[in-house]
Amino acid sequence: MAPAMGLKRPAAGSATQTITLPAPAVRDAVRGAVREAEAPSSRAPAMAAPAAAVDGVLCLEEVDGRRWSYVVEGSASSAQGKPGRVSARARAAPVGATFRAVPLQSPLPPAEEIMNFIRSYVVPEGFPDSVTPSYVPYMTWRALKHFFGGAMSVFTTRALLNSVGVSQSRATSGAVAINWILKDGAGRVGKMLFARQGKKFDCDLKQLRFSGDLMMELGAGIELATAAFPQLFLPLACMANVVKNVAAVTSTSTRTPIYKAYAKGENIGDVTAKGESVGNIADLLGTGMSILISKRNPSLVASFAVLSCGYLLSSYQEVRSVVLNTLNTARFTVAVDSFVKTGHVPSLKEGNSEETVFNPPWRHQPVAIGSRFGEAFQEPASFVATRPLFEDERYIVTYNPTKDRVYALLKDQAKQDDVLKAAFHAHVLLHFITASHANLKARKRMNSNQGSHQYVNPNPLNMDFLPHIEESCKIVTSSYGIFKRKAREQGWIMSESLLNPGKARLCGVVPQ
Repeated sequence: MAPAMGLKRPAAGSATQTITLPAPAVRDAVRGAVREAEAPSSRAPAMAAPAAAVDGVLCLEEVDGRRWSYVVEGSASSAQGKPGRVSARARAAPVGATFRAVPLQSPLPPAEEIMNFIRSYVVPEGFPDSVTPSYVPYMTWRALKHFFGGAMSVFTTRALLNSVGVSQSRATSGAVAINWILKDGAGRVGKMLFARQGKKFDCDLKQLRFSGDLMMELGAGIELATAAFPQLFLPLACMANVVKNVAAVTSTSTRTPIYKAYAKGENIGDVTAKGESVGNIADLLGTGMSILISKRNPSLVASFAVLSCGYLLSSYQEVRSVVLNTLNTARFTVAVDSFVKTGHVPSLKEGNSEETVFNPPWRHQPVAIGSRFGEAFQEPASFVATRPLFEDERYIVTYNPTKDRVYALLKDQAKQDDVLKAAFHAHVLLHFITASHANLKARKRMNSNQGSHQYVNPNPLNMDFLPHIEESCKIVTSSYGIFKRKAREQGWIMSESLLNPGKARLCGVVPQ
């Protein structure tokens, strides 16, 4: 294996500090694949990292129309500087100084906070620009239709309960009907709350579809528990209905995009109708089989366990069989990893088959796009050192060692291609960081076997990984265009990426 290469940069004193970069195997794999890229004749020295951050306003950040100013903690001059610009009266702040976020608007009135909360549940993200003008009248009449339908269901449910032998007493039948409607109402509330997932239904539809099927089985299991605890019927039934209605939202919201992937032309309605027909036929056959089996009085728990396993296995294979030509976070990760390691972008079938379908919320995500400034940087000096590398880009990429995550911060001018490039850059940097950690662990094992010890900084900062960021900039400059071309050749649609970045945007990061 090729030896690790080092970059030297001046430390705070006169001594020279050597930072070991990852083994060049990753870099060479990319550069070997990018034949059009110009091979460097010599290795440029790393940029000298500044020993001090600028005391003053670092930058502005905007999230959902609200702005924050990030200033160095304890700055006397920051209050006099213009928002979004480094203060003209700024003085040097030592490395390790902290910063704080100062809101530039007063807090929203409670009524407006409540309205924003309601909007997040009832209108699509980006409304009204994200929908056509006819959306409002359509949803208005649809809401009225469901209002009258919900009111009517109270009387129909009461009539049905009376017809199957529930007491004719108004008090008894009314109480039973109300209990039943409370159960259904709880399910509708759960369905409404989960609708806030918004664009995730478009971006991560495979992951949400499988998660929804998991929740459907969980709801069925809770329903099964009502037989063991009949005195808890109402709370258990309400809970089961909430879970199953959440699952129903995921199934309904992801159904059309999946059918759209199979439709060749203007036949999405026909494909959807036939797909639902196949599902209904299979459902009827399964119901008939279950009726026949239940006549033999099998174990309820054993039957449920076997059928649940078959349901989840079928659901997993169903989702894996879907082939989409857009790049969400999971498929983009597969494509970039393959390009960095082998120089090739996987085909549509390969990329979809390698996509992670089950992604639990507790799993560590090594890359974050569109994050807030305070999550990405630990102190002002790191930001001041990293910023010059991205003066010509509409994003900034860094690595936060305390969170073990690569962050791509988007500037307010960032467009769709800038988001795609920022994500590509973040994954390239992640490969350098991963290789660096692997080399460090290998050296630790070697030193341990030899009985020697090597000092390791217990509190690394963003700035300690500046050489890695510099190297990643060179790789991205030469390879991003080639990656896009190879991806298009494989059939991936690059103009409609579904990376779903965060809403934070940097403003005014250029000193004046």
